[in-house]
Amino acid sequence: MPARPDTGPDFIEALARGLDVIRAFQPRRPVMALSEVAAATGLARPTARRILLTLVELGYARQDENGFALTPRVLELGVAYVRSTGLWEVARPHMERLGARTNESVSIAQLDGSDIVYVARVAVPKIVTLSVQIGTKFPALQTSLGKVQLAALPTRELEAVLAQPTRSGLTPKWQPDAAERDAELRDVRARGWAMTDQQLAPGIRSIAAPLRDGNGTVIAGLNVNCHAAETSIEVLVEHHLPLLLQAAGDISADFARLATVPHVVVA
Repeated sequence: MPARPDTGPDFIEALARGLDVIRAFQPRRPVMALSEVAAATGLARPTARRILLTLVELGYARQDENGFALTPRVLELGVAYVRSTGLWEVARPHMERLGARTNESVSIAQLDGSDIVYVARVAVPKIVTLSVQIGTKFPALQTSLGKVQLAALPTRELEAVLAQPTRSGLTPKWQPDAAERDAELRDVRARGWAMTDQQLAPGIRSIAAPLRDGNGTVIAGLNVNCHAAETSIEVLVEHHLPLLLQAAGDISADFARLATVPHVVVA
């Protein structure tokens, strides 16, 4: 595998290759043969084999007669991120209250390239067309969670973000041209919240509001998600939206307060 461009002198290629191997496992490919991992990552088979066996020894992967698969321990890597931000602990009571008042699922997601990745969720048992869990990725532009964050980006950064290919494995229903996309994001920017009505997939309807840190920077999105056959746009906007905006404001305020609390490390 050739050296990666634009990497600094302190870049550790072995670590990057290990992360490439972990990312090679997709929802439709939970178990992969050595040759498949090597092909997906562009690594030589001996290199891929050493990385996989290292992951097995560390407990992040397992091996059987069918090949290699990740273990639930990989979730520790994502959970460490969520815990380090403190966002889940701050947001959880507000999300639970919002879910109870709307009887809908409530989620927080952050941008990851041109995708969003779910970092917190309070789910209400309902039949939906797409399964959502912590770590799930969807194309950002077709989701309300993504729109509120994309609308906050400077133009140059927005173009760079959307130029990146999605890693969600999903082809969204809505495929706007640049003019339609920009008009949509202008509307989101003007009103301070976003809605998606079956733009990602049939049956999925949601509204989202931005979450901000103490400096007013948008750091995530909070949404209420529903099934289009059960919840009308009128109910979503007239009833759910005010509750969503209140919860987003409360979470942002709490998160800003958390950042101002002195953190003392005791040996």
